[in-house]
Amino acid sequence: MQTAEAVLNIIRERGQRGLPLERVYRHLYNHDLYLRAYGKLYRNKGAMTPGATPETVDRMSLAKIDSLIESLRQERYHWTPVRRTHIPKAKGKRPLGLPTWSDKLLQEAIRQILEAYYEPQFSPHSHGFGPGRGCHTALREIQQWPGVKWFIEGDIRACFDAIPHNQLREMIKQRVKDGGILRLIGKWLNAGVMEAGEVSYADKGSPQGGVISPMLANVYLHYVLDEWYEQEVKPRLSGRSFLIRFADDFIIGCELERDARRIMAVLPKRFGRYGLSIHPDKTKLVKFGKPSRKGPSSGRNGTFDFLGFTHYWAKSRRGYWVIKRKTAGKRQRRTIKAIWQWCKENRHQPLPEQYRMLCLKLRGHYQYYGIRSNYRQLENVAQEVRRAWRYWLNRRGSQRNMDWEKFEKLLKQFPLPIPRIVHNI
Repeated sequence: MQTAEAVLNIIRERGQRGLPLERVYRHLYNHDLYLRAYGKLYRNKGAMTPGATPETVDRMSLAKIDSLIESLRQERYHWTPVRRTHIPKAKGKRPLGLPTWSDKLLQEAIRQILEAYYEPQFSPHSHGFGPGRGCHTALREIQQWPGVKWFIEGDIRACFDAIPHNQLREMIKQRVKDGGILRLIGKWLNAGVMEAGEVSYADKGSPQGGVISPMLANVYLHYVLDEWYEQEVKPRLSGRSFLIRFADDFIIGCELERDARRIMAVLPKRFGRYGLSIHPDKTKLVKFGKPSRKGPSSGRNGTFDFLGFTHYWAKSRRGYWVIKRKTAGKRQRRTIKAIWQWCKENRHQPLPEQYRMLCLKLRGHYQYYGIRSNYRQLENVAQEVRRAWRYWLNRRGSQRNMDWEKFEKLLKQFPLPIPRIVHNI
């Protein structure tokens, strides 16, 4: 039997040559594909989402793989309705699906097949969830477009929940000609969602939390936005322009204002045609030209947010105008609020355990937001962590006298990670 890597290389080659994807259902009988899928899932810390059960996290065994493969051979595999939970968000809560581990494993196997095939065909300006791509590659690409003065900051409203199943299936059928894979995807979309003990069914939406959901959303937005922009919009513009997308967040840069306004006017119609809508508050047109030598164009230059960072013009140490980034205000406030809440809820935990978790939270924050020109915001978060930790330690029954002098001595024993720049962007 071929290794998973050999199978995916064959599929990847078909994608590079633009050939349709055929006769791949048989690859779902490959043991090695599931072992590779398991390795990826097991490393994913998101598998421990609050509300998960042992079945949704890990019930792995070779016998279970054998049973899964046999059910696929006989075409009697049944997806289990996704159990829905909710996680906090800036405004309200976000629904999140928790599939069973068997469903997750099969989803990951199908995702790897689709990724190997579609990735060579996706736009190089699409940075969401692809190998070697991510938020920081998207941020880095903005620097490659000097002279662009107008930015459309785009956000698709509830994208994962609004994708129509029938249109998604039709898009996949354009390239995937394997009936077995198509039936599996169709049955998964129709498996339903379980919430409060009741199962509901919808004709749209790809459950967030499903391993394959980001891949299917990428396929959908590739046709709806990326391909449309490159083939129909860009050739009709008078000046230079570019599109950068990460999942359902995107920006479009234009050299000329009239081009930007034309795109801004047609975007709602384009998305509406495919069952999606542009978020009215988060989608806006921003003047973002390089300031003149005398100063910022009469104070009319704006800023835009993309992937958790506010982009703005400022002078470098040598006196040149450059694009800088800092943590977006709402992201900064959300992080600080979450830290204070965590310290409050865990103030009675043993100090070494509190210290370990706070270190993980800080390092994770630095890993994402640690880019050039953002050091001050990192320092603010680090300072808030110290303040929150001391404040709630001082409210433990046995440590009511945790003043700053005693807390500084504690920090010598448990030194928190200092801010650092991780990405040279």
